[in-house]
Amino acid sequence: MRAILRICCFLLLMATCAKAAPDDLARQVLAETNVARSDPRRYAAYIGELRGRFLGNAYTLPGSMDMVMTTEGVAALDEAIAFLSRQRPLPPLSWSPGLGQAAADLVREQARSGATGHGGQSGSIRQRIERRGAWRIGIAENIGYGPKTARLMVMELIIDDGVRERGHRKNIFDPSFTTAGVACGPHPIFDSMCVMDFAVGFKDQKQLR
Repeated sequence: MRAILRICCFLLLMATCAKAAPDDLARQVLAETNVARSDPRRYAAYIGELRGRFLGNAYTLPGSMDMVMTTEGVAALDEAIAFLSRQRPLPPLSWSPGLGQAAADLVREQARSGATGHGGQSGSIRQRIERRGAWRIGIAENIGYGPKTARLMVMELIIDDGVRERGHRKNIFDPSFTTAGVACGPHPIFDSMCVMDFAVGFKDQKQLR
């Protein structure tokens, strides 16, 4: 079967909310992703609540006066709600330490450089993942910049404002993916970031010995 490699990147510029420790936030992001996969209608309701905070193409975050600018405004939310309303539940993703380490390699690099995107001195998504183990059939990566809570991060990736192909959402709801790893940390320009690496199948280096 032909290997599948998908990469996506999402930039959220102005989100402010309470911080969690990077390791805790990474685990929370995967947990929230699994809520969305297993109960899409619940996430449709979360996004519906966010809709009421919009003024034009910008919205306010709970407990903050800061405005988060979007490209599509409520149209992207309405499209996401419609998608979630018809999306069938999917099994949760298991936590992969190796994929989490691959994600962390990029977080550490961009914490120093302030760069964005999927490549850099730490390598491409494929190179980073293959240093940590062996993947099977397909891999993908989501990157979110800005949100400081797991729910906001996952909501923004599902809404995928300004991303024509909704690639982040497709990765989250890809039924072939069974495992994922997440890493979060500081970013000098966008304040915070999370990287999510997905695989259809993955064996850590310890499992290969």
